[in-house]
Amino acid sequence: MTRGLYSVLLYLLSPLVVLYLGFRSIKSPDYRKRWGERFGLTRLSQADVLIHSVSMGETLAAIPLIKKLMAAHPELSFIITTTSPTGSAEVVKAFSDHLNGRVQHCYLPFDISVCVKRFLRQVQPKLCIIMETELWPNLVYFAKQQQAKIVLANARLSAKSAAKYLKQAGLSQPMLASLDAIAVQTQRECERFESLGVKPEKITVCGSLKFDLHIDDCKHLQAKAFRSEWQRNDVPVWVAGSVHPGEFEIMLKAHQQVLAKYPNALLIMAPRHPEQFNVAAVTTTQQGLTLSRRSMNQAVTEGVQVLLGDTMGELLMLYGCADFAFIGGTLIENGGHNPLEPAAMGLPVSVGPHHWDFAEITQLLVNAGGLEVITDEDSLANHVLDLLEDPQRYELAAKASLQVVSQNRGALDKQVNVIENQLS
Repeated sequence: MTRGLYSVLLYLLSPLVVLYLGFRSIKSPDYRKRWGERFGLTRLSQADVLIHSVSMGETLAAIPLIKKLMAAHPELSFIITTTSPTGSAEVVKAFSDHLNGRVQHCYLPFDISVCVKRFLRQVQPKLCIIMETELWPNLVYFAKQQQAKIVLANARLSAKSAAKYLKQAGLSQPMLASLDAIAVQTQRECERFESLGVKPEKITVCGSLKFDLHIDDCKHLQAKAFRSEWQRNDVPVWVAGSVHPGEFEIMLKAHQQVLAKYPNALLIMAPRHPEQFNVAAVTTTQQGLTLSRRSMNQAVTEGVQVLLGDTMGELLMLYGCADFAFIGGTLIENGGHNPLEPAAMGLPVSVGPHHWDFAEITQLLVNAGGLEVITDEDSLANHVLDLLEDPQRYELAAKASLQVVSQNRGALDKQVNVIENQLS
């Protein structure tokens, strides 16, 4: 497929894009808002640097990078785009003092030619920084037409994604050739980009920005206070973070096995998407477990068996309340989510077999002894119970998680250097 054919197909499918937004807005009202931004209709000002950070995870990784660039270059203006309401909320929270001044924020338009051209014609960025994997053929093509430098930062490329790019070489290779620099996370991913024809001199192995996670002391203190308030200081607490439909019942069944040995144990279950909060609540009560919802500030009394983490921006703190974490999106064919947040909080971690989006990070944690790959509710429950019943093994796993995070810090400075080279 060529970019021309891709563009035609997007025009033909554009009515489905409207249906998609309508469908998402049924479960998540935020998708009913700001449609003008998604079609490039919102009026914007010129900005020197465009940063696209997709959703909440990529945005949280991008924030320290953006702040460092802003501090180093007070003469530059920025526009930060996302595609999800959760990512948008993080941008607003992090840059509220600068919004509509040095920093603009909007959703990135859909990759329909007319929408992207209208957007870029207004913004006219000198530099485009795209986070992780969010490469869009028309965005890259028209940005390059305007002579913008393009950097793929904190870049990830799984074997599965590389195979897809190879199958669509007519579309992907011109897009990859247009990139001026790639700050890639691992050597293995560097090799995958090279196998797709990217020139080695364009690629720098920098590590993942997510290793440079900074955790405020207040988060630890807040977590400690909550656990004490719940009267769970001396009983097991574990978190199932970023879980998806298809995993809710697995988590709850695993927790029932933990409860059989530790009747006062608490599971904190945090669904990945807000539109799944109510589904998770219903599933919990259907399993016969007592539930408290964090969004409603319901008391976590002695009889509560599951705390539903149905809020946004609190997952890191909730990890701090726990002894152990499971990372969702890995027992279904999703690709998984970042295991570094619980690791940075000093927790042993487990994931399912479908963790290809974070394969290298997962392997680092496995090799160090901080992470276990499980397959179902039985192996998950057994792993939790084994750690609870062997304090020495638990301590070794917790220290291993912290050590992996500590030893791999430094990506932020390396990636800023890659970007600086494109600004000079």
